[in-house]
Amino acid sequence: MRILQDPISGGSAREFLRRSFSVPIDWFIRNRGPVKLVLHVGIFLSAYLGAYLVRFEFFIPVEYQSLIKVTIPLVLSSKAIAFAVFRLYRGWWRYVSLRDVLPIVAGCTLGTVLFAAADFLFLVHLSIPRSIYAIDWGLSLLLVLAARFVIRFGRETLGQRRLRQDADRRVLVVGAGAAGQMLVREIRENPSLGMIGVGFVDDDRAKIGTRIDGVPVLGNHVDIPAVCEEYGVDEIIIAIPSASPSRLRHLLGHCKDVKAEARILPGVGDLIDGKVSIRALRNVDLEDLLGRDPVALDADLLHRHITGRTVMVTGAAGSIGSELCRQIARLSPGRLVLFEIAESPLFAFEMEMREKFPGLDLVPVIGDVRDRARVEEAMRMYQPAIVYHAAAYKHVPMMEIHPVEAVKTNVLGTRIVAEAAASCGVERFVLVSTDKAVRPTNVMGATKRVAELVIHNMNGEGRTTVFVAVRFGNVLGSVGSVVPIFRRQLEATGKLTVTHPEASRYFMLIPEAAGLILQAGAMGEGGEVFVLDMGEPVKILDLAKNLIHLSGKELGVDAEIVYTGLRPGEKLHEELIVEGEDVSRTTHPKVLKLIGSEQMPVLWKRRLEELIVVAINGDRGSVVEKLDSLVKGYTPAYEFHGVPAPTDPVPSLPRISPPSKSVH
Repeated sequence: MRILQDPISGGSAREFLRRSFSVPIDWFIRNRGPVKLVLHVGIFLSAYLGAYLVRFEFFIPVEYQSLIKVTIPLVLSSKAIAFAVFRLYRGWWRYVSLRDVLPIVAGCTLGTVLFAAADFLFLVHLSIPRSIYAIDWGLSLLLVLAARFVIRFGRETLGQRRLRQDADRRVLVVGAGAAGQMLVREIRENPSLGMIGVGFVDDDRAKIGTRIDGVPVLGNHVDIPAVCEEYGVDEIIIAIPSASPSRLRHLLGHCKDVKAEARILPGVGDLIDGKVSIRALRNVDLEDLLGRDPVALDADLLHRHITGRTVMVTGAAGSIGSELCRQIARLSPGRLVLFEIAESPLFAFEMEMREKFPGLDLVPVIGDVRDRARVEEAMRMYQPAIVYHAAAYKHVPMMEIHPVEAVKTNVLGTRIVAEAAASCGVERFVLVSTDKAVRPTNVMGATKRVAELVIHNMNGEGRTTVFVAVRFGNVLGSVGSVVPIFRRQLEATGKLTVTHPEASRYFMLIPEAAGLILQAGAMGEGGEVFVLDMGEPVKILDLAKNLIHLSGKELGVDAEIVYTGLRPGEKLHEELIVEGEDVSRTTHPKVLKLIGSEQMPVLWKRRLEELIVVAINGDRGSVVEKLDSLVKGYTPAYEFHGVPAPTDPVPSLPRISPPSKSVH
């Protein structure tokens, strides 16, 4: 139960006490070294006198009273020196723990030995009972430890006890291991955090019902909703740094139906200096709910493929391209060429890479994949052995408005880079593709499918370059993806826009996608399209609801979901396999191999040239028509690409009549 504080009397009392004791407290803090020495001397004196009282049953004979007076300077100096040797005057008593006991035992023992030695050397004519040494040692140890633990106890239970405010958050810690205990201790010792630790939950049955560091273990992870309801929990902290992504997702599943906000202690490798602290906590991201266990890559294959060799990445400063570069850099390539059109992102990414990989031969190159001369110049100059082609236009609604630019970058740009790679003797060319290339309903997907067909058609034909493509779905956290958009909407208006309640997409984390691209690229023999195992598709509506909950908001109160309808070119569900492709397993469980059995029409190359020509001429209508004739399964939205309605922000364009017959 929370204790409310009287804002007048409580506040004025605290102010009076603060003013009264602030000066002496400040003096003690500034001079705590000498103060500790004086306190220890008092303890030593009390222990020595107490030893005689115990030895003689609280009635000290007169002859021993004079002996005490003579030996007091000797015993005090001996113990003071011994404690100085073990540096026991340093440190904060408020943080004393069991680890401090052994040095204190050693200090007391050394002090007793020094005292006995001094007695033997300098007080030959006096006789101190041998039992005094033992009793004095025991009392000294007991009093020194008691002083420290009393100060800690007083600080934690009396000095730090204050009247709680309504704003304080009641915290439930998931995980009663070392990390959870450290967090609870910090919460208790630091009232300024505004947190109250109500208890632990842990799956270890032996801990349930016990108290750890004074805090009860209230149940296991399944009991999280009931515990939150019973104890009025405001915040849940998951303090299991070693938890795998699947384990973390399981734990968060128990938290999704409670009102309490959840936060996570990062993994051991992400903790700053490995220290567990409230400051290290982070909010739960959607990535945590979708994250899978780390994918094991074939390290030997990747090292043979990349280590010591020149690698070129186009679109190097983009979301996928940059993560590809980071993972390639960890494999120690001989040289890494960053080919990118955007100057500022390339500059920032180059700085990041030089800081993280100071020994890497890094070459930033500004260039456009649509500029054949520039691409060929870079290829000839740096002679890459492997090219990862990640440069592309990827935003579906934007490319519906600008189909000409989509073709020039995604189709012409891919062909230019691929032809330059073949002419310069590049060993392996890997195209980064998308699931939107499967039976596309939009310009972006259609152009990426044409790009796949371009490199498929180039494979062989007397060329030594191996051409492969890697196809996957949406990448969480990439620029322009749904998650950053939802976050901005939630912060700005609280209204999250969802196209359709049943719309679903395949999702993958950026590092996972980049790692599997490297893996698939190294496995290809030529002509394959590799598909990454994306798990189960996720409803966009579920993503929106989860984000609202994880942000500590309540749907219908603090946030709402607005349905906007599918945009031009959008699908309700995405697919990963094109009709006519044979699916087979590879040596990697997360990578499937597709062998295209689709026969290229005799006129395909001519139609490809026609597509590129009309794109260069800027004929939007003809671009869409030519894409329709090239891509099997493409269903363009002709009305959208025709004359827009008066309120349509898209500039007026000539209406395009659908062709009477499409050739596939």
